[in-house]
Amino acid sequence: MHARVLRYLDEVVRRGSIRRAAEHLHVAPTAINRQILDLEAELGAPLFDRINRRLHLTPLGEAVLAHVRQTLREHDALQARVAEIKGARRGMVTIATTSGLAGALMPSLVHDFRQHHPGIVVRVADLPVQGIVAAVEQGDADLGLGYDLPEVAAFRVAASRDWSIGAVVAPGHPLALQTSARLTECAGYPLILPAPSLSIRAMIDDAFARQSIQVTPAVESTSVVLIQRLVATGAGVALLNPLDVMEERARGSVIFVPLRDADVRQQTLRLVGRSRSTLSPAAALMAEAVARTLAGLFR
Repeated sequence: MHARVLRYLDEVVRRGSIRRAAEHLHVAPTAINRQILDLEAELGAPLFDRINRRLHLTPLGEAVLAHVRQTLREHDALQARVAEIKGARRGMVTIATTSGLAGALMPSLVHDFRQHHPGIVVRVADLPVQGIVAAVEQGDADLGLGYDLPEVAAFRVAASRDWSIGAVVAPGHPLALQTSARLTECAGYPLILPAPSLSIRAMIDDAFARQSIQVTPAVESTSVVLIQRLVATGAGVALLNPLDVMEERARGSVIFVPLRDADVRQQTLRLVGRSRSTLSPAAALMAEAVARTLAGLFR
């Protein structure tokens, strides 16, 4: 049954006459009448009883109308899905994240995303945690990705995963031969630590304090890249999570050794969006890609 006759039949029933349906659809009444007569001829029975110039559905007409309306609903749903897919093929998504994640996680993630969605422009903003919060709240970024982002009413968490802190050493370092390490062992070597302004540093300091271990870092930096490179030269031991050194581990330039101290807290990585707005198709696709990547890492 052609889509046109489905619309015609539905409107005739809704409007109560061919004339009113024709006025609503901006077509000639004879066009609608011809389509209905052709359909009745095809089915071999009338759809309407024509009584005193009024149209009344026959039992067959009732059955056909139910089919017509179900078909039209399915067609409208399909059209909406097609529009959604077309919209998702193009567009722009902005994700605000930390410099460490921008250098470690995002390169491969963005590359894979662009392979599947070449029409979507991806913008990655490298910001401190408070900058990520402000960018998402103010609508400058569609998504925010960071460690220990504050749980605020303005945010909806799209994905989350906890990460354990461990020792990061060069392949030839004594700790590289161990399957796990303790903080006391790490403290016996020069420590290359994230700067106090980074959230992971508070967890590290808290863990040392709980064990009454006094430490003086050999190097402090806000740059995870610098920390990674210093470790690779054998300059000391860093304390980071495995995601921070994902690329370096893959290349074999550093080794990640898990800590077995029970009192070392984990970092929580969260992907957030604004709670009071719906993600654009492009942003929704990026959120799905990030969530899928986080769920699959190091499994």
